[in-house]
Amino acid sequence: MDRDGSASQPVDDRIERLGLEPGDYYFSPEGYLVFTEQYHLQRGYCCGNRCKHCRLDMRR
Repeated sequence: MDRDGSASQPVDDRIERLGLEPGDYYFSPEGYLVFTEQYHLQRGYCCGNRCKHCRLDMRR
């Protein structure tokens, strides 16, 4: 997504390639793709990268 909020072709291709569904992600104001809690719960395991919305956090 461009900084002005419009979608760009490479981002659309990436989302399709990742198999993301509506509600699995959003774009931060800086333009980063951010995975939601919904995505993490569907994924089912923690990757250990300290994701913002991960409820499967294994850091203890």
